[in-house]
Amino acid sequence: MVLTPQALATGAFCPHGDFAIAGAAQGPLKGLTFAVKDIFDVAGHVTGGGNPDWLARHGPATRHAAAVQALLDAGAGILGKTITDEFAFSLNGQNLHYGTPKNAVTPDRIPGGSSCGSASAVGHGIVDFALGSDTGGSVRIPAALNGIFGIRPTHGAVDIAGVMKLAPSFDTVGWFARRADILRRVGDVLLPLDGAGIVPARFVPVEDAFELADAPVAACVRAALSRAAAALPLQTAIDLAGGLGGLGEWLRRFRRLQMREIWAAQGAWIEANNPKFGPEIAERFAMTKAAAATPPGDDAEFRAKVAAHLDAVLGRDGVLVMPTGATIAPPLKMSAEQLAHFRDRTLSLTCIAGLARLPQVQIPAGLVEGAAVGLSLIGPRGSDRALLALAERVAAKLG
Repeated sequence: MVLTPQALATGAFCPHGDFAIAGAAQGPLKGLTFAVKDIFDVAGHVTGGGNPDWLARHGPATRHAAAVQALLDAGAGILGKTITDEFAFSLNGQNLHYGTPKNAVTPDRIPGGSSCGSASAVGHGIVDFALGSDTGGSVRIPAALNGIFGIRPTHGAVDIAGVMKLAPSFDTVGWFARRADILRRVGDVLLPLDGAGIVPARFVPVEDAFELADAPVAACVRAALSRAAAALPLQTAIDLAGGLGGLGEWLRRFRRLQMREIWAAQGAWIEANNPKFGPEIAERFAMTKAAAATPPGDDAEFRAKVAAHLDAVLGRDGVLVMPTGATIAPPLKMSAEQLAHFRDRTLSLTCIAGLARLPQVQIPAGLVEGAAVGLSLIGPRGSDRALLALAERVAAKLG
């Protein structure tokens, strides 16, 4: 397994090593290839975390991350490691040190992050699937922007041992695929069985999510839902967040919670080593440090209320239906205002599953101005396999 010039031209793969590893001779994923985001340990190699200072100051991993080992044991082979935003702390997919992987649909626009290289590698057809992580949207958003499938599992459903921490109560192991059946097959290896009594039967549009999205994006997702109506018969839309302050308030709480956890996880190393970060990443770590120095308030209690609210809305048979992102991918040379607009409105949607620790599957929905748009399904806690099977049925209707 050798990276071809075509693969290297995507800018998706890490330059610091040959990570090709053959999978087991037999297994349910035999013959498939995958890529690994560079926050997952691969035995014998240093995990780079998207930052040269981190790479230089750590030793090689002594064992594979649990998810990597499971996939190798299932017969899939690693083709390479992929570029990530520094410390997995951005939605852009632009790395000051290693470059920007190409968006597989619109090369003049950002690929989305932080699992940018993994999404690019899958979107360009270099590998069959790829591992990423999703803390604030880092699988769901690059999957949507690259026109591919992706999943953020129920928090804790996939073993995260051997993966670099960002915000542990939000961190999840996710993955990408160009085909819904491959996304499901990977889930058959990595995921536990679903909780008892989970049968998706109520499909509920999230009206406040559609209202937040740009009108062409919302229209594209609604058109896809119309085409998939046989697999996804919709009930009356609901205002999901209005009773708890609205999505803007959910985002504010989400950010404060994450920033505290991020500084707790990485602040000591950053203070001791003073690594060189890109300007945006440096600014965001400064914000996490400042947030960690303030009283916690009732953010944890608010998160518990959101989770209880979503549990009540979903029950054991509900599925929330919504746009994955609020906008199309911004241009590579976006202004600070464009970046803030993209980030705030995107996180206002991705924080829903993150706050409640719920699974979410992204499905390609179509194009707006030539750029990819996605629709998402959020299910009850522990409904991951049912969501993947549902996504496969929806994808068949969408062609």
